[in-house]
Amino acid sequence: MIERIAIAKVATFGDEPEVVDGLSQFNYFYGPNASGKTTLSRLIADPKAPQFSACDLKWRSATPLEVHVYNRDFIAKNFNVPSAEIKGIFTLGEKHADTMNEIAGKKEEIRLFTEKIDNATATLQGPDGTGGKMGELATLEAQVKETIWLQKIEHEERFKGPLRGFLNSKEKFKEKVFQERTRNSSSVLTLAELETKTKTLFGSDPTEETAVSLIDGAALISHESNPILSKRVIGKEDVDIAAMIKKLNNSDWVRTGKTYYDANGGVCPFCQQATSEGFARSLNEYFDETFIADSKAVDALVSDYGTDADRIQQQLSTIIAAPSQYLDVEKLKAEKELLDSRIASNKQRLAQKKKEPSQVIDLDSVANVMTSISGLIDNANQAITKHNLMVKNLVRERTSLINQVWKYIIEVGLKSALADYDTKKSNLNKAIKGIQDTINVATEELKQKQEKLRELEKSITSIKPTIDAINSILKSYGFLSFSLALADNGTHYKIIRQNGEDARHSLSEGEKTFITFLYFYHLLKGSNSESGITSNRVVVCDDPVSSLDSDILYIVSSLIRGIIDEVRSNSGQIKQLFVLTHNVYFHKEVTYNSRRQDVAMNEETFWVLRKSDPFSRIEKHTTNPIKTSYELLWAEVRNPNRSKLTIQNTLRRILENYFKMLGGLNLDDLCAKFEGRDKLIANSLVRWMHGGSHLANDDLYQTVDDGEVEGYLRVFRAIFEKSDHLAHYKMMMRDSYAEPAAETEAA
Repeated sequence: MIERIAIAKVATFGDEPEVVDGLSQFNYFYGPNASGKTTLSRLIADPKAPQFSACDLKWRSATPLEVHVYNRDFIAKNFNVPSAEIKGIFTLGEKHADTMNEIAGKKEEIRLFTEKIDNATATLQGPDGTGGKMGELATLEAQVKETIWLQKIEHEERFKGPLRGFLNSKEKFKEKVFQERTRNSSSVLTLAELETKTKTLFGSDPTEETAVSLIDGAALISHESNPILSKRVIGKEDVDIAAMIKKLNNSDWVRTGKTYYDANGGVCPFCQQATSEGFARSLNEYFDETFIADSKAVDALVSDYGTDADRIQQQLSTIIAAPSQYLDVEKLKAEKELLDSRIASNKQRLAQKKKEPSQVIDLDSVANVMTSISGLIDNANQAITKHNLMVKNLVRERTSLINQVWKYIIEVGLKSALADYDTKKSNLNKAIKGIQDTINVATEELKQKQEKLRELEKSITSIKPTIDAINSILKSYGFLSFSLALADNGTHYKIIRQNGEDARHSLSEGEKTFITFLYFYHLLKGSNSESGITSNRVVVCDDPVSSLDSDILYIVSSLIRGIIDEVRSNSGQIKQLFVLTHNVYFHKEVTYNSRRQDVAMNEETFWVLRKSDPFSRIEKHTTNPIKTSYELLWAEVRNPNRSKLTIQNTLRRILENYFKMLGGLNLDDLCAKFEGRDKLIANSLVRWMHGGSHLANDDLYQTVDDGEVEGYLRVFRAIFEKSDHLAHYKMMMRDSYAEPAAETEAA
């Protein structure tokens, strides 16, 4: 048996493991939808699956038992497959064992032929003649057509001109792709290049573009190396006042003061004292012709730099104001901003040089900026040259562009998809030819073996008992519109209507769920193959009553209670049972145990799954968290919409609970107080009560009509009355109690 389960990091379970420990023979899990029940069942079914890498499942013994899980995966695997046939369930008997021994020796002789024909036919064209490899090939062609059409949708707006004539038909577009694929030798351009060419060649009246004006920055750059920048412009040093000026390092200050001195008629502008003729002569000699020439050179540099800089800035502003479509104007704007910044800085430095010519300055070079600007303009002009050449050769260039667009779609948009298509189509064609050859070769030999095979298949009687058992249950509970039958191959089942038509895809959800569970229930007593019939096993039932009405819910409950009895008596192969559900009534039915004294017995465990914050949690309970409520049974009796099928069992359960609790009361004596049909009903209720377990095929559990239900209710009330316990009956019926009308004793 499974002893411990730890589940984490999967579906709704968080990083911290939820541990289910101390498991026993019967393990009941109650939880609402989306709380993790199916995930738990999947872990038990396949704990080594990749999604359960953070989970753990511990067995009590070293050798795990065979696990049978009923959940949505079981339904999908066995009943939601394309084939109309269901694997047969082998049950072991003396006759069957002899037959299987006989078949085992014969089966290998024809296995290859039957497999080749059956598998090859299904593989080639599918069960209905529209699938298989032929269907795959048709699907592949349809898929590649859709994939190609997606390229049309993606590029239609940008390449409407080059793709004209192929935009309204998937088939024509696909054919064009395959034509161009074999003959188009154009070069592959980028999407941006193709879009630009399309705008030019398929736009309205394409015209030649004017080249972008070149910018000559040589003159501006040459100013940066002017020698006057590094020369200290000062006066003559052999004049008698030169030593003082040099010592004070105030040549620029003295030069500025001289202008005021000259204007003041030889009077010192600072102290307003007359100066000597020698001082005036020394001052003039200090600022000699060389000084004057250097000062003029500074003035000329300032003027020329400003003129050249303004010219270039104006040229760039004009280009940016009306840019060519081929010019990267944003990059040009960025370069101009950098150029403007350096020019402004250099003008400030030149102004300082002019003010203080004795200073040595350096200018920020604009050479690299001018190189970048020239590069942008050159690139634009190269593109303009190509554009103008295309305009001159419009027809030829359009044809070339059309080929380049198709080449781009094929090589960039579809290359991977078409390569995958080629591989799959080649493999499919090879497979189809191989299958056809196999069928042709095997057909003649199959004709000789077929009759022998048919007789051998008819002799397989081991799966027939399951058909009879399931059909018996279906018939017993009123399912007469469909039944289980032996498939043509003798090893599978099929679901048919009364006229023999396939019924699998026309069943209601409730019918489908019911027969799926019946199939699972009987599979627990056998196997889908000749081996493994007697192996010990663990059974998991995950919400087997989904989509079922109350009548069928009770039948399924009875079947599971039969499994519980089998496990408890150790009379079969099932050693451990897990039941997971969100249905409170189903939970109450399967967990009902008259021997339980509130606290869970050693043979059972109870768990509740909850989802919050936002992970699932699993809580263990020492008692049944969904109580088997005596009040709930009475609520069913009071309910005017009570189930016709389950009402008899509800009445029996109430009598069992109440009169066993009293003890010492012989209900058989009470039955003797009834007459006619009422006595039969009373006896049936008491027999049920004494019967204990509820058998799946017990014909007592039948849906009855309204009149019969009223009869049961009347006798039920009379039992309390004749046993002098009518007061309890009145108390439990509450407002639903009514004094009986004048009664007519049943004949």
